[in-house]
Amino acid sequence: MMRKFGLLVLLLALVGGTGFWFLTTPSHLDPARLAATAPGDPQRGMSIFWQGGCASCHAAPGAKGEARLVLAGGRNLVTPFGTFVAPNISPSKQGIGDWSFENLANAMMEGVSPGGRHYYPAFPYTSYARMQVQDIADLYAYLKTLPPSENVAGPHKLSFPFNVRRGLGLWKRLYLFPEPVLTIANASDAVRRGQYLVEGPGHCGECHTPRNAIGGMDKAQWLAGATAAEGKGVVPNITGGEGGIDSWSAQDIAYALESGFTPDFDSLGSSMADVVLNTAHLDAADRDAISAYLKAVPAHPNGYPAAK
Repeated sequence: MMRKFGLLVLLLALVGGTGFWFLTTPSHLDPARLAATAPGDPQRGMSIFWQGGCASCHAAPGAKGEARLVLAGGRNLVTPFGTFVAPNISPSKQGIGDWSFENLANAMMEGVSPGGRHYYPAFPYTSYARMQVQDIADLYAYLKTLPPSENVAGPHKLSFPFNVRRGLGLWKRLYLFPEPVLTIANASDAVRRGQYLVEGPGHCGECHTPRNAIGGMDKAQWLAGATAAEGKGVVPNITGGEGGIDSWSAQDIAYALESGFTPDFDSLGSSMADVVLNTAHLDAADRDAISAYLKAVPAHPNGYPAAK
């Protein structure tokens, strides 16, 4: 009897292990879709670089001016899940010098490394999944023109169970989707463009939307503000709800993205000051589009606890 019970337990373990392995297998973009993409245009790729805010995470901490184009990595993001270290993504052996366009597309849109391992969602692929493949091709072409760095960024510092990457396959099944977050009826061209920029390359929701206990975004409170990822302060509500930006005009928003100044003559601070270093490089039409989209987002009350 005990032998049969032991065999049953072993069988269940094998079935469970096989199911887990299948459900957590990294997925890749359709090769035919990638093959149909036109060669990347580095000039367009430069615009996408600023849209995506690549330098904010991957430039060396404290880098200014032209030094922000050296994507040496090394920045630490200290979160409740552990410390994530931004990698070198410069065109060097230590960075992505050996990567193909297909490697970059799968990394950004599927969260999968060239070696077939899951990336942690500290890398905002849940937003990049909404990007157009051609934009990834253009970005790839631009990244290849940037200065190489031989810096070797350190490993993430995570404890169990967060150091088990394979389990991210289950997390992705819950939170990795290419569909737009919002359905906006009768959206203008500017609103649609802004939606693409905010929900996709701009990955604004990654910081401005509250998350649950396992790090998934609560899309019912889209852009309502959140406790900062590093647990220090809050990221503001950027909807028209109470505590948000209802009093800001579209022009106010666009100007803040260009200059860093708010309508009440204050300055955007903390990590948003670094974001403005990116959005200041955008075409004025794109800043206007972002503004138009934010004014169209449903209003929510603040998505973070009230101060005590």
